Amino acid sequence: MDQMEQVVKIFPRKLRMMLGGAGTEHFQAEELRLRTGQPLLMKAEGEEWYLGADGTRWEKDGGRERSAPGYLVTAEDIRETLEYMSRYSLYAFDSELRQGFLTIQGGHRVGVAGQAVLEGGKVKTLQNISFLNVRVAREVPGCADKILPYIYEKGRVCSALVISPPGCGKTTLLRDMIRQVSDGWQDKERGRLVKGLTVGVVDERSELGACCQGRPQNDLGRRTDVLDGCPKAEGIMMLIRSMAPQVVAVDEVGSPEDLEAIRYGKNCGCKLLATVHGCSLEDIRKKPVFKELMAEGLFQRSVVLESRERPGQVREVLDGDGRCLWRYGQGQDAARPTG
Repeated sequence: MDQMEQVVKIFPRKLRMMLGGAGTEHFQAEELRLRTGQPLLMKAEGEEWYLGADGTRWEKDGGRERSAPGYLVTAEDIRETLEYMSRYSLYAFDSELRQGFLTIQGGHRVGVAGQAVLEGGKVKTLQNISFLNVRVAREVPGCADKILPYIYEKGRVCSALVISPPGCGKTTLLRDMIRQVSDGWQDKERGRLVKGLTVGVVDERSELGACCQGRPQNDLGRRTDVLDGCPKAEGIMMLIRSMAPQVVAVDEVGSPEDLEAIRYGKNCGCKLLATVHGCSLEDIRKKPVFKELMAEGLFQRSVVLESRERPGQVREVLDGDGRCLWRYGQGQDAARPTG
């Protein structure tokens, strides 16, 4: 089943029929946004589209005033969508709601916003939810092919940090890196097979493996063990103690606890594959905790993403000292991968 077909099925009957009738299968959709009282918007192919008022077509949003802005999302649409996608057990997603999202079957993430309910100064849950952002998860096998030679040195994988602004494909790239490091990959330049390694994945938000009842639906490789729905800091230590991974992979690190667990993994001899929000290596080095870890040489490679014609494109690969190993648009590589 196509990912977009899978996403359409999470909506209640009325919206499902409208989306299906609008030819959703013809778009490589990235997001569907529902806001009470506003047009239903889709982000696809670098453009924003809105569902026509008759619900049978998508129209490109030119940013101009329109007398007929398309189908307007109702509060009932939001309520029914939440109930339907949670199988009428929204209370079961309380822990995720506190973080502002739900992860549904297939690894698709539904961002939610509304009125925060506080307890002891912290968010207890959300109510009067009026905004949904459905982000379509896509596997892109082979998207890490270009950078793989640069995250290995003398035949051994290096700890690598993927740096990316939101929505630029860092999770998709990390997923394919995990798969290929786990299965092994063909180094065509040297005519040899790079052996696969045991990888432990801490999938706190179920976006990497898209686990259903503990089993990944996305391909993370034959030598990969997944700890699903577990906080990263605790999960890293659990996997190292119980599954003896050679490589540990996590998505969206940032808290002091996460980074302390990564330091623990390094001291145990594990290599790390991780992602972080940012625009450049300099941007990351300005963050106090990361500055300390980068100074320690925890990551030997930094992969910086950007969105040009489409999300998920690599701008450059840097070594641990910030020297460029590869950059988009160069006539030739600044340095060849070694060994």
